[in-house]
Amino acid sequence: MRPGLRSLLLSPPLSIALCVLILLSLCLRSQAVQAENVTVLEGGTAQISCRLQNYDGSIVVIQNPRRQTLFFNGTRALKDDRFQMVLFTQRLVRITLSNVSVWDEGGYFCQLYTDDTHHQVATLTVSVPPEVPTVEVKTEAVEGGEVELVCLSPRSKPPATLRWMRDRREIQGVVSQQDYGKTYSVSNTITIPVTMRDNGAQVSCEASHPALGTQRKVRHYRLDVHFAPTVKIIPPPGILREGDSLSLFCSVTGNPLPRNVQWSRVNDTLPERAETVGPTLTVSRLSQAHNGTYLCQAHNNYGRAADHYALLVYDFLLPIGRPDSGNPLGDEYDARSQSEALFLFKNPCHFLIYCFTLCFAVGLL
Repeated sequence: MRPGLRSLLLSPPLSIALCVLILLSLCLRSQAVQAENVTVLEGGTAQISCRLQNYDGSIVVIQNPRRQTLFFNGTRALKDDRFQMVLFTQRLVRITLSNVSVWDEGGYFCQLYTDDTHHQVATLTVSVPPEVPTVEVKTEAVEGGEVELVCLSPRSKPPATLRWMRDRREIQGVVSQQDYGKTYSVSNTITIPVTMRDNGAQVSCEASHPALGTQRKVRHYRLDVHFAPTVKIIPPPGILREGDSLSLFCSVTGNPLPRNVQWSRVNDTLPERAETVGPTLTVSRLSQAHNGTYLCQAHNNYGRAADHYALLVYDFLLPIGRPDSGNPLGDEYDARSQSEALFLFKNPCHFLIYCFTLCFAVGLL
């Protein structure tokens, strides 16, 4: 090599300047086309952009992830009307893809054919937010036992986050996830003890996802706890006398609620004038022959229950004092007048007994 040329190559300033020119040339060539990554919701519209630098009219080709040509210099090459060319300038080429699905994901190639071929890849990512989750009951809820509930989000991308809530407190569960290739199925299973007090209580399953932001997809579920019935007879107020009517209401709870309520009289049959309508028993024109113990019974698949009421019918009236009057005959007061009581006496002997009892009560005897 000649000495002059050797000195030129070995000259530090010239070597540095040459390296800078080479790097700048490579940089300009690599930046001849730029692509932008895109994230879109499933079913939405994606904009895929290719930015051009120093464009000289060369051929621009856009290809899908399967390397099929979508557009050739602005002209459609693939018969898919979801793709539209919306902009073609010396600096920017932009296409849109409508009704995007997860199968459209991947790298879209922006290629510029000059002396050397330059290309960049725009990665399309499709996000699938979850729908409102569903709740499945795996085990029946019975008082004193446990209930198993499964919250299911069958399809999302990336996987949804599920959590159970009750009274604004999280219930820890077992989370499982299934990968279906493009989407994921997620479930959250809880097992909680229950009593009859929990019947009708609300629990909620919440699904969160990056595509939803701060929002939640929520499914509410009310616990259906099965338990044996309870029975209580609600008696009429006051004292019952001959000629009055009796009405007894049988209050029944249970889950499931018993379909039928059975009325009976212990060691005897119901009176001829007795009528039952649902949980109510009525007997008109009472007499002492109706005295006895009346029984209300109900049952379901989880047990049975009963309550009783002792009926005592009086054939005459006794004045019964208020608690603060000092009258030893009772803690209630009969509002009927003595003249009305005399009218109701059917036997003179009853009147004599009434007078004797009254005198005794007021301290005359």
